Amino acid sequence: MKKFKVGVVGAGMVGKKMVEILIERNFPFSELKVFATREREEKIAGRIFKVEKTTEDCFDDIDIAFFAGTEGEKGASKIFGWKAVEKNTIVIDNGSDFRMDSRVPLVIPEVNPHHLKKHQGFIANPNCSTIQMVMAVYPLHKEFKLKKIIVSTYQSVSGSGRKAVVELQNQVENYVRGEEIKNEVYPYQIFGNVIPEIGSLSQEFPGYFTEEVKMIKETRKILDEPELEISATCVRVPVFNGHSESVTCIFEKEVNLEKAKELLENFPGVKVMDNPEKSIYPTPLFASEKDEVFVGRIRKNPAFENSIDMWVVSDNIRKGAALNAIQIAEKMIEENLI
Repeated sequence: MKKFKVGVVGAGMVGKKMVEILIERNFPFSELKVFATREREEKIAGRIFKVEKTTEDCFDDIDIAFFAGTEGEKGASKIFGWKAVEKNTIVIDNGSDFRMDSRVPLVIPEVNPHHLKKHQGFIANPNCSTIQMVMAVYPLHKEFKLKKIIVSTYQSVSGSGRKAVVELQNQVENYVRGEEIKNEVYPYQIFGNVIPEIGSLSQEFPGYFTEEVKMIKETRKILDEPELEISATCVRVPVFNGHSESVTCIFEKEVNLEKAKELLENFPGVKVMDNPEKSIYPTPLFASEKDEVFVGRIRKNPAFENSIDMWVVSDNIRKGAALNAIQIAEKMIEENLI
């Protein structure tokens, strides 16, 4: 098998997880380098990596570059992404800067791998909350044809990075000690609270925050359904890792519930956990550190015709970020697109 020189840009939560998963999955790399804003040594997956400072020259001999991205900020791909492509590097970007760029395929490998065929050297990873929702709705869309999606998310603090995880840990400890609880990452304390604000306010969708807009626009692009009606409310919750979503799907055709469960169970990367009588359904603690998207509480919606409700849970750092990016590269290798 051909071997590739691989670079990971970013050494935070997602960048480290990318390195771990590349090693876990025996990705065919001949060399694996880590780049970041400053030089240092980092222990990742039991190995010591010499982290190099990211410059244009880093990509001179890199075949595939995974950009870890930073949600809510302009990431390294904004500076180095297309310059890396000019050096014949395949860029797979987890950041949000180029997801809606017409030159850039936005890909979930189980859902729309055919979009990879039109790549121009730069491929985008969808938003974490988008990935897990689309993984759950796509097999149903193929059978029953989606008309509308209404989704509310319950998103963990790991989606905001290491500082947010530490802030929640500190707030828990401060509460137990009876000390003052401080907040810096979020506008309010997150411990014992939920915050219906992820990202910044959108001008395009008045009253919506950018995380909600991402779910709308990215889902339409991935599914090639530019007119699909989607309503999203995205909420940060005091969970360390793993996003949860309540999803209502309204279809053009009548939905057979058993058929829907069968379609979900047989779809690659999706696992059904649905026995509410025995309190069997997915939770963030269960999904954390697992690759699959888990679906439960699958039921007919009594308020709308041809509709069902689902509860969808996934590890936002794995399938929602690092794993999906690596699966994109694996699919490109499989299809001889690299």
